[in-house]
Amino acid sequence: MHKQDHSLAAVRSSGRKQEDGIWETAKVIIQALLIAFFVRTFFYQPFNIPSSSMYPTLKVGDYLFVSKLSYGYGKYSFNFSLGWGNNVLVRCCPIDFPGRVIFNSAPQRGDVAVFKLPTDTDIDYIKRVIGLPGDRVQMKDGVLYINDAAVPKVRIEDYVDPDSQGGYGRPIPQFEETLPNGVKYHVLDSNPFSGADNTDVYVVPEGHYFMMGDNRDNSQDSRYLDAVGYVPLENFVGRADILFFSISSDATLWQVWNWPFEIRWSRFFKLI
Repeated sequence: MHKQDHSLAAVRSSGRKQEDGIWETAKVIIQALLIAFFVRTFFYQPFNIPSSSMYPTLKVGDYLFVSKLSYGYGKYSFNFSLGWGNNVLVRCCPIDFPGRVIFNSAPQRGDVAVFKLPTDTDIDYIKRVIGLPGDRVQMKDGVLYINDAAVPKVRIEDYVDPDSQGGYGRPIPQFEETLPNGVKYHVLDSNPFSGADNTDVYVVPEGHYFMMGDNRDNSQDSRYLDAVGYVPLENFVGRADILFFSISSDATLWQVWNWPFEIRWSRFFKLI
């Protein structure tokens, strides 16, 4: 009888230990998810690049972190959803802040920033800040002018995408631009006769910014007033800071054996 009691006690003790172990594991997972959610909400939000408008700086298949603290918290800082496909688990809607009220810091010329498309705030865009409030911006024969002064544009080696994606397997004329504040970056000019290479003068309204893609002839940006236009400060989500992952857009999830060859290892942890 005593042996049976000891055996039952041992089984109960073993069961409690197993339950305690499961609960401890669950707590660790819950804590990790809460920390990730907190960081994503208030500090860094991940985005991926779906189009070629920012070539050669950003490529299709790049994944990057956007710093929300860079410009302070505003109306769209907490506007996101969590889930898969049409199954939305958590949705956070815009908060009607009067402008950017916390840690307010203005975007700087040359920043690569994510913003809500003014004509459809359900869509995120990523472009480079070119014009500040009050600036005069114009394109003449493919040369960018800011406040009637030409932005230096120097021809460098042609751009050839090693992945041959987006039609960039062929050489594309590439240039280095230097903005008035000294920020340097590369732009592509694939069509010297593009209609967007010659524009009227844009005068950036107060509280707004003029955004352009680095792939100048393949970017729908502030030059197209009906589609994008001037971007209000409140539409900014954050500044793109660092790439943390990059994979060929041709990669498929189930072909695991191809991942080592499809992943762009050299782009990991690259500053933008």
